Amino acid sequence: MKVLPVPLGAALLGAVLLTGCSAGVTAEQAPTVASGASFHGTEPVSPGTRPSFVLEDTEGRPYDFAVETGGRPTLLYFGYANCPDECPTAMADIAAALRTTPAALREDTVVVLVTTDPDRDTGPVLRRFLDQFSTDFVGLRGTQAQVDAAQTATGVSPAQKGEDVPTLPGRPDQHEHAPGTAAHQHFGPLGYGVGHADVIFAFDSDDRLPVLYDGGVRPSDIAADLPLLASGETP
Repeated sequence: MKVLPVPLGAALLGAVLLTGCSAGVTAEQAPTVASGASFHGTEPVSPGTRPSFVLEDTEGRPYDFAVETGGRPTLLYFGYANCPDECPTAMADIAAALRTTPAALREDTVVVLVTTDPDRDTGPVLRRFLDQFSTDFVGLRGTQAQVDAAQTATGVSPAQKGEDVPTLPGRPDQHEHAPGTAAHQHFGPLGYGVGHADVIFAFDSDDRLPVLYDGGVRPSDIAADLPLLASGETP
């Protein structure tokens, strides 16, 4: 299920299309890659900046994204616990990348998933999903309006509910995995899918957004870029 994008302007991308998790569609981006790219993802022509929004973490505590992550390399993703393919794969790829980085850099890097399905993703549900990949990953939620505003502040179209996710006969919590999907579990009926941008936003220590990663990025590419993100020495 592809959804028409909100134009993002020169500060980020020309366009980001949403991916319908229930349909297994990958994200696409307009050809706005800067020349002489040194990162392993997509470089906006004019890097954006770290967005400002306040949600709550999986313990119900207020979490000011700009304050809590400011000055640190940060990987931000918008997804949800019942996502059948893209979200668990993105989290698994990030976790795999961090396992190959030096301990100091790994500990300094913040990974944040903002749920695009706050109606079902309570704090405990989101925490249980993320713990499959790392207990250090931050999960954020809020009202639908707050989550939509966080996506808009980051420069991406708000996610949209779609049709039910096809599941295996008699197994409402399991589905046929798309090729390349990371191993994962769901802890309840999958129900409806949510179309969202399958993009990892990577902010550097100077609070800029010099690179983004489409779904299917190699963990080695993220790992190779983390020292550059930490240094803030964006080319």
